[in-house]
Amino acid sequence: QVQLVESGGGSVQAGGSLRLSCSASEGSFSINAMSWYRQAPGKQRDLVATIISGGATHYVDSVKGRFTISRDNAKNAVYLQMNSLKPEDTGVYYCNVDFQFTGGSVVAWGQGTQVTVSS
Repeated sequence: QVQLVESGGGSVQAGGSLRLSCSASEGSFSINAMSWYRQAPGKQRDLVATIISGGATHYVDSVKGRFTISRDNAKNAVYLQMNSLKPEDTGVYYCNVDFQFTGGSVVAWGQGTQVTVSS
């Protein structure tokens, strides 16, 4: 069973930066898309950014130009560099990875890491 471990959350003031990391345990799989989602208090979990196996990226409009998603295929890891943070970026951030096994694909979630941005 593949596990995802997240790190890098914390509390910062508006305008600050944080870098989130998510790594998968080793196994016999390839990875398709890797994504970050955000769940603000009292709201649903929404997609923030995605990076696919070829390196193409997608961002929600509210983070374009401020956040950068990247991946290290050798480490089975995905990162989210967050700059110019705003209070509305506050929430629990989850990584989401689409694994491809011989028998099919499996989507896994990280445990979540809290990001709090104060004004």
